[in-house]
Formats: sequence, C-alpha cells, structure tokens
Amino acid sequence: MNTSVHPRKVAILTAGGLAPCLSSAIGGLIERYTEIAPDIQIICYRSGYKGLLLGDSFEVTPAVRANAGILHRHGGSPIGNSRVKLTNIKDCLKRGLIREGQDPQKVAADQLVKDGVQVLHTIGGDDTNTAAADLAAFLGRNGYGLTVIGLPKTIDNDVYPIRQSLGAWTAAEQGALYFQNVGAERGANPRMLIVHEVMGRNCGWLTAATAAAYRRLLDRQAFLPELGLGRERLEVHGVYLPEMALDIAGEASRLKAIMDRTDNVNLFISEGAGVESIVAELQAKGQEVPRDAFGHVKLDAVNPGKWFGEQFARMIGAEKTLVQKSGYFARAAAANVEDLRLIKSCVDLAVECALRGESGVIGHDEDRGCTLRAIEFSRIKGGKPFKLDTPWFSELLAAIGQPKGAAVTVKH
Repeated sequence: MNTSVHPRKVAILTAGGLAPCLSSAIGGLIERYTEIAPDIQIICYRSGYKGLLLGDSFEVTPAVRANAGILHRHGGSPIGNSRVKLTNIKDCLKRGLIREGQDPQKVAADQLVKDGVQVLHTIGGDDTNTAAADLAAFLGRNGYGLTVIGLPKTIDNDVYPIRQSLGAWTAAEQGALYFQNVGAERGANPRMLIVHEVMGRNCGWLTAATAAAYRRLLDRQAFLPELGLGRERLEVHGVYLPEMALDIAGEASRLKAIMDRTDNVNLFISEGAGVESIVAELQAKGQEVPRDAFGHVKLDAVNPGKWFGEQFARMIGAEKTLVQKSGYFARAAAANVEDLRLIKSCVDLAVECALRGESGVIGHDEDRGCTLRAIEFSRIKGGKPFKLDTPWFSELLAAIGQPKGAAVTVKH
C-alpha cells in the first residue's frame, strides 16, 4: 500500500525459524534509518506476530541506534521469533493470542494503528511474508494507511521469485563446518554410515550447497592415505533432495561398493527428501502424523534422516549408523561476508521503499532480470524447487559418481 505521508514511526518484527541474517537485518534497518531519517521512531515487536497481537513492543533507544552495528556480529534474533499464522483463528485462539470472536488480522491491524505505525518491516520466510501479504491485503480492504515491507529470510532459499534469500549462503557454509567434525567419527567404528540431515522441506538447495561447501573444505585439506587418511573416506558419497528420484536399491548397490572399499559412507539428505513415502508408511500403520499451524508435517516427528539411515544400513552392511542434524547449528550463526553484502543492499532498499510508501518483499526478482526491487506480495510464495540442472550441482554429482534424478519416487 502507498502512503503519501512521510512515516513518523516504523516497526520491525522477525518471524518463523532462525536464519543467519535476522540480527544483521535488524541492525541494518536501524543503522539506515538513523543515517538518513533519524527523526523516525523505531519500535520492535517482541516474538514476531505474537508480539504484534499482544501489543508487546519496545522502542529502539538512542543507545541502541548508536550501537546497532554490534548486531552484525551475532546470530539469532535479538527481538525474538514465533510461528503464528494470522489467518489461523483456531490456533491463535488456542494460544491465547486473541479472544473468542476476534479476527487475528483485525487485532493486528488495530494494534498497528494504536501504536501509530506507518511502516511495518517483516523479516521472515515464505510463511512470514505470506502472512504479511495477507495483512497488507486486509489493511487495504479496510482503509488502513500502512506500508508493509518484507525481507526474505529462509535458509532453504525457496521463495518465488527471489533469486537468493538472506542467510542461505551462511547456513550452507556453517553446515559444511559442522560436518567437517562429524565426518571424523568415521574412525570410531568400522563400516560406519554417517547421515547428515540438512534443513529443506520442499527445496534441496541448502543440502546441495552444504555438500558443495564441504567439498570445497576438502579441496583445501592435505591427506595421508597411507595411514588411512584419504579423501575418499571423507568424501560426500550421496546427496538426496526432495526434487530427486531415488531408487534405494540401486543406490544401496553403489554405496555398498564404497563401504567395502573405504569402510565408511557419508550421505547428505534434505529433511524433506522422501517425506511423502515416510508419511504414507506411518499412516498405513495407523499412526497420526502431527502438523504445525501452517499445515506442514512436523519433520522432527517423521525423522527423515533416521528413516534413510535405517533403509541404507541394512542394505550396505553398516555396523553403526550415525545421524546428525546441522540445522540448529547452521541457522543460528552470524551472517558471513557474502550475506552481509546482500543484507546491506536489501535493507537500504527497504528503507528507501518505506520513505516513498512502496510495499513488497525486497529481493532480486528472477522474473524481472534479477533486478533488486520491492516484489509484489501477490507474487511471493514458498516451495520453489532447486533446479537439478544447476551447473555446480551437476558437477558435484559427477564428481561423486551419483546418477541424477528428477522427481521424488522412493522405491522399496
């Protein structure tokens, strides 16, 4: 929504899971406003949309403005996150965020008006920005004069039509560092199967990028194969994504040969790989599959890494299976240099858009020549798949000797 009045007060909230950009994006917004529009008051809603619904906010003081640069060196979100869907009335009521008969969108809108907010900055993934889009549409229908500007936070890098979401590069780098130590566990047991489960519900970008980043770490290592310290034992031996076809029997044959030769197999698996098959298996057994407020399957409940580990372990003769998840380690890191540059360009444009009353989600628009702009909320949605023909991923699969796949079909 456009506003012709120079904003007097802006609000910031972060929502959804963590990503290595939240703290820096908050710091960047505060720095930019302080630099070019120091008269504008800034408040932050505590714990995302939960804080907005409850009217729980605090002001960014002069002391915070003077020291906002510190936030670039930290991970997490200093103002707190939550997973709240404003259109899920039942869930909001159950959690005590609204009263019986209230509409969460109207409660949120009324709170923004009560707080005198003209610009709302939402920093989050597809669910957060979809919620922001719903709120912006509600505000428009009901005559509220508010500009809503989203910043794309998701380590999955799966938001249409945004080329690169904030924090994803850092998460891949951190996941690789995590596995560098986990991979050394190969020496703890003969015939070891190590499964690295990486975040990524519908999109395999992060798993692929983490595997590629880990292999770059190996490129910089020295080895001593005569003493059992060869690269092949430390290699990525399989990468499995939601977008890929997977014939478990065929892959097990390939991996067993690696196990027989190196005494160790390392697999990188997206948490969303094979979920449909796992869910079908659980439901066939009469087990209920829990879902969150957005209707997503709770992945920690179906445990894809454990499931894949059990499938492969029997078939390749593993004596021990180790399943490790880098998600919480990677997503809570401070932004790396690449992400800091991307965050800086995005928050600068976000403030420019705020000053001219232009709503949207800031990102490089893949449908507009990858121009950095405020992308219309109506065009924002999650679930963008990773393109398996991406050159660097094709090179990765070729290097580890893994055949390509197309769509998820797990064969038993």
